[in-house]
Amino acid sequence: MNIKKVLVSTLGTAAVLGAGLFASTTSANADVRVTVKSGDTVAKIANQYKSSVSSIEKANNLKNVNLIYVGESLEIPDATSTTTSTTSAATTTPSQSTTTTSNTTNNTASTSNYSSQATTGTTSSASTATSTTSTSGSSAKAWIANKESGGSYTASNGNYYGKYQLSKSYLNGDYSAANQEKVANSYVSSRYGSWAAAKSFWQANGWY
Repeated sequence: MNIKKVLVSTLGTAAVLGAGLFASTTSANADVRVTVKSGDTVAKIANQYKSSVSSIEKANNLKNVNLIYVGESLEIPDATSTTTSTTSAATTTPSQSTTTTSNTTNNTASTSNYSSQATTGTTSSASTATSTTSTSGSSAKAWIANKESGGSYTASNGNYYGKYQLSKSYLNGDYSAANQEKVANSYVSSRYGSWAAAKSFWQANGWY
């Protein structure tokens, strides 16, 4: 008789424990409060907690249901699960972070490409300008040499000598072609700033 009581008692306890485990895995409807995380929307939260947008809107007196802020605390009426929200938040946050990082990388790459293109364009423009100036200077230099001596390094006219008819004192006794070029460039640079400017002066005055 005692053995029967023990068996009945044991079975009863097992039945009670089983009922308790079943109840703990089934969430009852209840109002809960959640903190808004990055990427959350009212619709998303409503779906996670099996609530509705309108009930969340009313419970929190939201003026604009489409405008909620990270860190804001919202009351969720008739929520059926809090675990889903926590798991979902942990799962979606890294994804958003990865997307943000990816976008940042793409923007950086675009900026880098733009800077590279801008630098290349600037260098190209500078090279073109330098080339044009150089060509213009060479043309003006040749024009003056032709006017002064017909382009001859040995042309002589009193105290003036060579291709550019420079004063012999400027040449300092060295009448070589290399020295004539060097002294002519130095003279024009210090007096006019460029061969083009020297040519303009020659055209206005008949000498430079």
